[in-house]
Amino acid sequence: MSKTGKLILVPTPIGNLQDITLRAITVLKEADLILAEDTRVSVKLLKHLEIEKHMISHHKFNEHKTVPYIVSQIEMGNTIALISDAGTPAISDPGFLLVRACVEKEIEVECLPGPTALVPALAVSGLPTERFVFEGFLPQKKGRQTRLKALAEEARTMVFYESPFRLVKTLGQFAEYLGDERKACVCRELSKMFEEVKRGSVTELAEYYTDHPPKGEIVIVLEGKS
Repeated sequence: MSKTGKLILVPTPIGNLQDITLRAITVLKEADLILAEDTRVSVKLLKHLEIEKHMISHHKFNEHKTVPYIVSQIEMGNTIALISDAGTPAISDPGFLLVRACVEKEIEVECLPGPTALVPALAVSGLPTERFVFEGFLPQKKGRQTRLKALAEEARTMVFYESPFRLVKTLGQFAEYLGDERKACVCRELSKMFEEVKRGSVTELAEYYTDHPPKGEIVIVLEGKS
């Protein structure tokens, strides 16, 4: 009897390697193939976990080309694990195109629960959590102003990912388009040694990070319109 293949999305630590789950380790050990956003990053994790497994790159620059091959491998009965550099695949990371292709082919897709940056940032923000919207990264150029204008009317708490190089600019634009007294929380390097959580108005936070240029991975949690 031939085995049935499937795709498994495996969340990986956003910083602290102890956040990997026992189930994730088992899946990575048993998978026939691991797809990694950046194999140079993922090989360090696998080495830490003492896992030796064949990996191939699957990232935003090649996923349109690699999806058909991956789907064919699953149809042949292989179980394939997808990991990103950090967090849960397909959430502001590669994965959506592959998941959609598998769904269209009626291939089983499974996602393990595990590390992600948006949930802990939301939980520690002190802002309402019963209703929220995840916006990921704002458009860098085209469409950015339009998105900001639309978000000015959003009543739910908003969660964004941002680069440290654009943080001050983004906070300044929040002040410009949404009001300078809008409350926010900036979470930096969650689960890592230099984790930092700063709360205040977007203006106060912009001033703070102008004087203290940030480094690392950043999540912004923003208050919705009253």
